[in-house]
Amino acid sequence: MTGGREGGTGERGRSPERRRDLLDAADRVIRREGPQASMAAIAAEAGITKPILYRHFGDKSGLYQALAERHTRVVIDLLRPEFASAVADPRERARATVDAYLETISANPNLYRFLFHRASAEDSRTHSRMAAIVRGVGEELGAVLAEAGVADAARARVLGHAFVGMVQAIGDWWLENPGLDRDTVVDGLAGVIAGALTS
Repeated sequence: MTGGREGGTGERGRSPERRRDLLDAADRVIRREGPQASMAAIAAEAGITKPILYRHFGDKSGLYQALAERHTRVVIDLLRPEFASAVADPRERARATVDAYLETISANPNLYRFLFHRASAEDSRTHSRMAAIVRGVGEELGAVLAEAGVADAARARVLGHAFVGMVQAIGDWWLENPGLDRDTVVDGLAGVIAGALTS
């Protein structure tokens, strides 16, 4: 597909299906090339020029945010049933949630690094969006803990944000230390979380 053809498609070129195809192309390049993947490479993968790529998302920041929303939604949808589980044992619930998160980022380490490090570092709007998403997960987890009677509402909110921050920090560290057994990491963090829940 040439840039001229794409430019002449008008609103159809900005259809949800076309937008999804462009995000799929971005995913492929980022998975293949890592967090330093260029906008030029993404455009080439999609068969268009950079200006046309930006036109679909407003600008580079718009593309970053679309990728962030796409992938964080997937992660949240995976984690939500785990931390909302009716499992009575706090350690088992924590273990399942942490394991699901580490499994997800280890399956897509380049995408994770692109979104949380490269895109967030170079674009303030993306950084703000990612921070808001993380805060939202902390609030949701706090609400779940309060509903479960683990703590009063204020302490549950503190614990929710603390747990999300710990898991994200451990995920970053673990990706940089790939030789460390995942079960060891999961068990250690689940123990800390369970201890806080039962103290």
